[in-house]
Amino acid sequence: MNINNLKDLYQHMQWADATVWASLIANSDAENDSKLRDYFYHLHMVQYAFLRTWRGEPRETPYPTFDNSKALMLWGRDFYNQLFSYLDTLSDEQIYQPLLLPWATMVEKRLGVVPKNTVLLDTMLQVALHSQYHRGQINTRLREIGVEPPLVDYIAWVWLGRPLANKG
Repeated sequence: MNINNLKDLYQHMQWADATVWASLIANSDAENDSKLRDYFYHLHMVQYAFLRTWRGEPRETPYPTFDNSKALMLWGRDFYNQLFSYLDTLSDEQIYQPLLLPWATMVEKRLGVVPKNTVLLDTMLQVALHSQYHRGQINTRLREIGVEPPLVDYIAWVWLGRPLANKG
């Protein structure tokens, strides 16, 4: 795995997030659904939490809150501007450097064991996989409220020619 692979993975993630957001924004029931907003908030908050850690920023800085889905969507979208700028500063060697997560003691309490060593790459893959998991929850909720969820599989993105995220 190298920086270019990560950029490709995150390009898909950006497109997938934007595609799911588009389904929500296009439907007033979905746009006003608090459960969907909570899922999206958690998805984006975790993305930002890891980005802050990667950049060495304080964990204690509060995250913004949002009164509506569109404001939350814009915040989530800005993550990618910051992420790709950060990725541009990294080398292939740097992604294999050890990284201690500031919440490791919390994980130790939950797992009952001291977390094994991780490298930056491990945490970067975690963000993509965690986001995928929550997009699945979002798509399930969309279906529950009568909205057909979009297909956002990685392979579908490849078959579509790796489109850029719709930022409309």
